[in-house]
Amino acid sequence: MRSPDLGSSEGGEVGDAAADAPTEAIPVTESDPGSEPSRATERNPDTESTVATELTTGADTGRGLGSWGARQWVPVISFLIGTITVTTLFTIGVWQRRWIADDGLIVLRTLRNLFAGNGPVFNVGERVEANTSTAWTYVLWFWAWVTDGQLEYVALWVALVLSVAAIPIAMYATARLYRTRLGGLTGDGWTLLLPFGVIAYVALPPARDFATSGLENGLCIFWVAVLWGQLVAWSRRPVTDPSRWQRAATLTLAFTAGLAPLIRPELTILGGLVLLLVILAPTSWPTRIGMIVVAAVLPVGYQIFRMGYYALLVPNPAVAKDASGAKWHQGLLYLANLFGPYVLLLPVVLIVVTGIFIVGGRRLAGGRPTPEPGESVRLTWRQRVASWSAALHSPSAVTVTVMLAGLIGGIYWIRQGGDFMHGRVLLVPLFTLLLPLMVVPVTIPAHVRAAWRSDTGTDTAVRRRTRVQLAGSVIMGAFWVTIVAWAAVCSHNVLPNAGTDIGRSGIVDERRFYVTNMGNENPVTAEDYLDYPRMGAMAEWIERYHDEGGVILPSFNYDEWYIAKLPGNIAPEDRKLTVYFLNLGMTSMNAPLDVRVIDQMGLAYPLAAHTERLEDGRIGHDKVLPSEWVVAEAGAYPRKPVLPGYLDEDLVRQAQVALRCPETQDRFDSYEAAWTWERFKRNLKESFTFTDYRIEREPEYEIARCGLQMPPRIHPR
Repeated sequence: MRSPDLGSSEGGEVGDAAADAPTEAIPVTESDPGSEPSRATERNPDTESTVATELTTGADTGRGLGSWGARQWVPVISFLIGTITVTTLFTIGVWQRRWIADDGLIVLRTLRNLFAGNGPVFNVGERVEANTSTAWTYVLWFWAWVTDGQLEYVALWVALVLSVAAIPIAMYATARLYRTRLGGLTGDGWTLLLPFGVIAYVALPPARDFATSGLENGLCIFWVAVLWGQLVAWSRRPVTDPSRWQRAATLTLAFTAGLAPLIRPELTILGGLVLLLVILAPTSWPTRIGMIVVAAVLPVGYQIFRMGYYALLVPNPAVAKDASGAKWHQGLLYLANLFGPYVLLLPVVLIVVTGIFIVGGRRLAGGRPTPEPGESVRLTWRQRVASWSAALHSPSAVTVTVMLAGLIGGIYWIRQGGDFMHGRVLLVPLFTLLLPLMVVPVTIPAHVRAAWRSDTGTDTAVRRRTRVQLAGSVIMGAFWVTIVAWAAVCSHNVLPNAGTDIGRSGIVDERRFYVTNMGNENPVTAEDYLDYPRMGAMAEWIERYHDEGGVILPSFNYDEWYIAKLPGNIAPEDRKLTVYFLNLGMTSMNAPLDVRVIDQMGLAYPLAAHTERLEDGRIGHDKVLPSEWVVAEAGAYPRKPVLPGYLDEDLVRQAQVALRCPETQDRFDSYEAAWTWERFKRNLKESFTFTDYRIEREPEYEIARCGLQMPPRIHPR
């Protein structure tokens, strides 16, 4: 009687998920203990085992590359050709569309303050974390320190290198995932490893736009690709008796996964699921404890610093955009905005069907172990837990985990309402979902003619598998040709009215918008953005009022700004100039560090960030603080004719009273007061409250909320 496999337990059946778990009870080749068992060996050992072993182990047999035959070289060469071609084309496309976005310039203001000794702040004297990606801030800081290069070009090149490097890394990891599938159903076919899902990603114009842009997209997909590679390698390592190097590699995987909240907060979904997977898989308790420690050391340490320094649990932009809010309808519009112009549904359907084919092929090749007649084994709960844990250490579990994380990440952004930049926030979830099919194996059977001849002595089951393999390869080849043709046709499609009209959805092709409005195909530096409307005039007004101080406010005239002047009794050393404008990046990078730059949406301005989100506001811009608040908070003269004519004197007076709200004053103190040990401890406690703290954007409502006395109106109604 045959004894069924149970990992480390006895008797029973663990199912398909555990079929490729590299446990000691699963029969594998001696030279590759971490790979999936060769089902060809079980089916027909007389004709298939030798070929399958050579295909799946190759150089691992100790004979070196010189012993490889054509069947070993075909997948390697096809993979290299596909990877080099895709990476080269992607690099060319990224370079042609190189640019730095307005939002990409925001992080550079923080770098300027770091290098000037002002700390990780956006404005001098205000501890505000204006950048969502902590890791991106300090990666750029490091390379700017090493190269001493112009910050805009440092951001451009670092983003470009990381974005491009992510492509071959992800493709290589996926190729490793299919290592045991070489040879096809019969085990003796000729397998091509063709780029597939990666084509769908690199062909998207937003993927090329945000490969530079100065934003952290490149860092995100690079981190995802590296984590994917480490995870696939982990799934191929043996469970029992790991070497010292293998334990170190597992700890490194945990460290990489732990970086998730520092890369971007929402990537904690992927990092957390990966950590959960490797911790629950079979391993020793000291290793589990080590994984938890190395995964937590940086993010937990930084979180404590963030709470004590910035007095928030999350970066300030997460408060400004209400990252926990829900705008499902807008999110679905955002999804359609990405899928529509590129007919993206076509490659998505092809990729899904291909995945079904690959899973079905694996089932057809291996089947499921069935107990012998009359065999019935009841498992203890310990045995069930052990078999379930063993199933987690497998390529199947790794694939499911990554795809689940990508799906949850995409749903999160749809719930959030997406973004105002076309395609940007869905790129990383899409990249994650495509990982298991970045490349696909397409196998040509070795004995096609024999599959239809019954007089060759070939086993009937082998002939059947050969015919199925050939049909599947023809279909897969047709899919590959289709997705290549789609990429060629749709890779340069643009949004309707791109660059000239934002539209009712509020979503815009960000790069084309700035290219069109500045007449510059590749805007990179802050100086390039002086050609954007109002920027040249703003630089002149900053120079004019730098010493006098006041609040510079935008006007409807692109060549003029308003100035809300300070009272004459303010001492010269206290006369500070403030610029209040939506486009925070280009404004702050064209202003000296001693000029305060803030925005209506609150990315760098906590007062605006803590207002309530406008339900019908433009996505990503749905917090608009009235200018009267800034005039009151900056101490500018509140009466006309000194006050700009379009501002309401009564609103300014009401804002002055509303700013006295005790909770609001505490929030100001948390980031403006001197940073002492006492302040650090107080911020730690109050960060929980301040993260959820909201004020009314209308001063009179805020006065009522805080129980303050309404001031008499200057102009009675």
